[in-house]
Amino acid sequence: MFIPVMFSIWGIAALAAAALFVYRTSLTRDEDDQIYLDDAFQHEKDAQEAIVAKVAKIEPALRISLWGVAGMTAIIVVYFIWDLLSQLLR
Repeated sequence: MFIPVMFSIWGIAALAAAALFVYRTSLTRDEDDQIYLDDAFQHEKDAQEAIVAKVAKIEPALRISLWGVAGMTAIIVVYFIWDLLSQLLR
């Protein structure tokens, strides 16, 4: 009963991380690596600032989901090592 729950939580965390990563990638696809010094490019500067704001807004959620995947991976590895050792030491 514990193993399916463990893998389900890991799968949900992995899907969330993948979805957030794909969303961030789609946002940054239109981002430019330029500095606009002239006021004539204010509309482009505003668009780039909007993209940066959206990316900054999802970064904490992406970081949390990646830590969740890493944590669940560690728990799964520790569980299977513990199970292996307990069976070998019987």
